Formats: sequence, C-alpha cells, structure tokens
Amino acid sequence: MNQQIDFYFDIGSPTAYFAYGELKRIASTYNADIAYEPMLLGAVHKATNNVSPGAVAAKGRYMLKYDLPRYAKLYGIPFIMNPHFPINTLTIMRGCFAAKKMGVFEKYLTVLFNAMWVKGLNVGVEEILRTELIENGLDADALLSLIETDDIKAELKLNTQKAVKKGCFGAPTMFVGDEMFFGQDRVFFIEDMVKV
Repeated sequence: MNQQIDFYFDIGSPTAYFAYGELKRIASTYNADIAYEPMLLGAVHKATNNVSPGAVAAKGRYMLKYDLPRYAKLYGIPFIMNPHFPINTLTIMRGCFAAKKMGVFEKYLTVLFNAMWVKGLNVGVEEILRTELIENGLDADALLSLIETDDIKAELKLNTQKAVKKGCFGAPTMFVGDEMFFGQDRVFFIEDMVKV
C-alpha cells in the first residue's frame, strides 16, 4: 500500500509553493500519494493566535532577502516574491474545491501556484484570475460560478476547521500517518519516511 502524505496548504503561502513542488517530486520518486487539503490560512492563524512570518518585520526582511531565494535555488524552481503579497486568497482557495468538483484540480493548482509565485499576479482580483484561468484552458465561468455556491463555501470552511483540529497553525503542514510536519524545510523528514 502506498504511503499517503496529507498536504494542508494555502496558495497564498510561498513556502506552500515550495512544499508543493517537493512533495510532488517525493510522491513521484517513491510512489506515494498526496492528499491535497486546501485551507484558508488567515482563518487558521486567527483560530490559533498565530501570525504570518512576514508580520514580524525582521523575520519578514530575512525571509525575503535570504530564506526564500535560497530555497528556490536549492529546489531549482522559478520564484519571485509576489509584489501584491499578502493577497486575499478566499476566492482561489474556494476555487480548489470547485476545481475538484469539475475534475480539473491538479491543473488548477499548478496554474494558481504559478500565477502567484512565478508570474507575481494579483489573483485576488477577479478579472486577473479570470484571465489566467482562460489563458490556461480552464472554464473560468464555470469555476467562478461554482465558487459562489454555498456548498463550496462550506467545504473550505469545514476543511479549515479540520486543519485546526488536527493541529495546523500555519502553512504548509503535512501529515504522514499521525506524524505532523510544519514548513517546507521539513519535507526531507517526509522523504525519509516514505522511501523505506
């Protein structure tokens, strides 16, 4: 039976973008499965009395100047710090559940992570989001319509509550079985677990 990695994330987190790429590599290399668990990071922070690292001025400057560029280089992936950060991700995180329902989740996730952290787009603006979806062959009208339904809104809310109950306080958070790992810089522990 394949090992499963539960990946709790918000597209608006640059470190979730890093973890996303590394987890896909690990899953492909060791035949593991990734269970994608979208959550609203702002709501998680509020529920756990946590704050974004960028809200701590010195830490934010360090991450921007050193930490994030170093990890992008280490992982060999394109990255720019989104000039519109922080972006309200409520719509795009609801969009994860809409995309799952439409059977286009993996494509949607790749498109949105790239829009945020490769292109630096403000996908919190509906017209920018719509254009990006269309340009990547996704049905923007259907997705944006589904995002506004009560069922999709409830799914994100319930999954965010589930994340908090499991112990999440930030993104990315991963679980392998009962073991929890916080931060993209912990993915090497996950790799050690799934390769045995």
